Amino acid sequence: MGWVEQLDRPRGWVSMLAPLGWLFGCVSHARRWLYDHQVLPSARVDVPVVCVGNLIAGGTGKTPVVVALAKRLQAQGQRVGVLSRGYGKAGASGSDSDEAKLYAELLPDLPRVAQPDRIEGARRLIEQGADLVLMDDGFQHRRLQRNLDLVLIDAMRPWGLARGPRAFLPRGLLREGPGALDRADALVLTRCDHVSPEALRALEAELERFAPGVPRVLCAHRATELRRLLPANPQGSPSAPSAKPVPLGLKQVSELRGLSIDSVCAIGAPAGFEATLRQAGATLVETRRFADHHEFQASDLAGLGARPVVVTAKDAVKLRAFVPPDLAVYVLAIEIDWLRGLETLDALLSDLPVGRARRERAALHEGLHG
Repeated sequence: MGWVEQLDRPRGWVSMLAPLGWLFGCVSHARRWLYDHQVLPSARVDVPVVCVGNLIAGGTGKTPVVVALAKRLQAQGQRVGVLSRGYGKAGASGSDSDEAKLYAELLPDLPRVAQPDRIEGARRLIEQGADLVLMDDGFQHRRLQRNLDLVLIDAMRPWGLARGPRAFLPRGLLREGPGALDRADALVLTRCDHVSPEALRALEAELERFAPGVPRVLCAHRATELRRLLPANPQGSPSAPSAKPVPLGLKQVSELRGLSIDSVCAIGAPAGFEATLRQAGATLVETRRFADHHEFQASDLAGLGARPVVVTAKDAVKLRAFVPPDLAVYVLAIEIDWLRGLETLDALLSDLPVGRARRERAALHEGLHG
């Protein structure tokens, strides 16, 4: 049983974490007050900053949203730089972090920096020619001022746990309380297609109480394709014991319908990934869940091979080193479907100020043609 599943239990030893959660909440509220009243300093950089964040620890589907926003901003003529925190063993530099590797695959033509110090990271992106900084997971990183705060809410588990209490870390998953939503410029509700219309209406009513008047954008995570995950070194890949390999060459998501598969993931919201597979028509036989940012090893794949194995794009960048040549592993590609509020989102993006570098380029262009 994973950590989130244990927290989801209403009773048991996890209830002993409640005092620590209360203390975390007090610190979170105090920190928020200090920033709101400008006691703690913050800095602004010379280009607009768009932040994609959330209230909870763990996944709300930020990566596909960041990719979708980057492409929309590119279509507006912006030179977008992607700034992520950089988790994992390379956290200090960030170059080998989970996010850095994934964005290198999904947004290869954009400058990217993974840096825990967001101010320094933003400045490095500007040096690389970015007109706009798109910050992944920075709602609580208030040292860097932003022009647009987009806060993601997972419709399947809006406050972190599906059944457990609405609590702060470590008893729950909240990093900030719902009252912090009032400083958002827009709320982006993800995985809306995985909940009932009644549950969605109830969530929107609750969000309106916490953040009255803040616009809401609704989206879904759509599976677009399957691609085979080939070993990083087919000749020397570590050997994980597996059953007889399945001679299948899956390419289309539609091929999952009626198919029995296994899944492996180490993300903050495994239930969302598994729900997407089931929505595609697959029958999940074995689901292996690991902690978010888990460092995979060959034994994590031991015993698989009787059925195709499907993994997330985030996990694929680390699993590649451990996939034996005879194991059929597929990566599920995800894109965002905007269900409601896209016009509002585009208007917010269009209203962003023009950064210094873009102004200087425009002035130079006008001078050359004046």
